[in-house]
Amino acid sequence: MHFIDGVGSLGLQLNPWKFLLLLLVIFSFAHAAFSFFKVLKSNESDISKNWGPLEAVTISISVYFSAQLIAGLLISIIPLINRSTSEKSIDSIQNNVWATFAFILLIEAITISLIFLFIRRRNVKFIDLGLNKTKFKYIGFAFAGFGVYFLLYVLGLAISKALIPGLNLDQKQEIGFNTSTTGISLIPVFLSLVILPPITEEIVARGFLFGGLRSKLPFLLSAVITSVLFASAHLGAAKDGLLWVAAIDTFTLSLVLCYLREKTGSLWPSIGLHAMKNGIAFIVLFNITQYFR
Repeated sequence: MHFIDGVGSLGLQLNPWKFLLLLLVIFSFAHAAFSFFKVLKSNESDISKNWGPLEAVTISISVYFSAQLIAGLLISIIPLINRSTSEKSIDSIQNNVWATFAFILLIEAITISLIFLFIRRRNVKFIDLGLNKTKFKYIGFAFAGFGVYFLLYVLGLAISKALIPGLNLDQKQEIGFNTSTTGISLIPVFLSLVILPPITEEIVARGFLFGGLRSKLPFLLSAVITSVLFASAHLGAAKDGLLWVAAIDTFTLSLVLCYLREKTGSLWPSIGLHAMKNGIAFIVLFNITQYFR
């Protein structure tokens, strides 16, 4: 998901954990800059020969934050260009579903562009990350993966609640859209939640990140590191603190997505499962729940 509120999770007052996170981000940016300008010795389009686990982690973190920072800066320039823009009109832009969609689309475009710039310098193409030709059997893998994910998610919630009785699993995730949205306005919501995140996140997380980790590390360790980072990106999207239920959800989902990537050698089953999961959530939030209000 969705990778939107990571920057805001740093906060203005740094506690020890946020300070460590800040150090990690600074190190990631420094190492990513060094990696980007490093001269490549190999001309082969092979991930294992073009970037390793450390580069995979630091570049993924840097891209995650950079995309949001750049998009945020670009959006903030709009009121400055139009000096007559009132505070009321600015709020109306922020609350507009099409404006929110444009912001999300901008983040996703910047993310993919940054990844593209790096892999191009390393003589790697998107097909090498797993965007190969689609096959009919990938649909079956996606459906089977969803069943495994759902069972593991339920099991994960039960174990988490048993180990930490006070853990709040009733938090609601901020998705950036009003769930009372109806009509044609659901189109940008659908695109923002069901189409864009699965494509972008799978390219970055299961394609670039997991691929780089897997070049040197065993599958299980690579999958766990990928899943921890993926889940961490969803911790800061709640009004009342860290969103642990979303972290458990995305960690479990990521493990299954990594397995599909490993098993099939393709990102399409992972994209399919990811879109299926988000699609069901979209139907529940914007359709089914409307009948119980």
